[in-house]
Amino acid sequence: QLQLVESGGGLVQPGGSLRLSCAASGQTFSTYAMAWFRQPPGKEREFVSRISGNGGGTLYIDSVKGRFTISRDNVQNTVYLQMNSLTPEDTAVYFCAADGPPYSGAYFATSRYDYWGQGTQVTVSS
Repeated sequence: QLQLVESGGGLVQPGGSLRLSCAASGQTFSTYAMAWFRQPPGKEREFVSRISGNGGGTLYIDSVKGRFTISRDNVQNTVYLQMNSLTPEDTAVYFCAADGPPYSGAYFATSRYDYWGQGTQVTVSS
């Protein structure tokens, strides 16, 4: 089992950057694919990005490609989301999630993921 704790959110101006962190505690972190989701105010939680267990494979929704970078450090048991060129549309609570084997289901579906963090607020405003 894993416990996930997000950090790094805050208030930034449009065009600014933030790096989110998700620290994991538990066994076999490297066997979990990790993902970031976000939930804007008044909207459903949506998939943002995913990284494979060894960090070799990543994917992003189109709206963040070229701006966001997901990475992980399996020694520190941490996954990151570097967010650049932020816009007000990026304002949301950001959650990290862990997907353990057998990795079954749609990659973008919340139901696929076994563990979730508490979320960290990102606000992009001038």
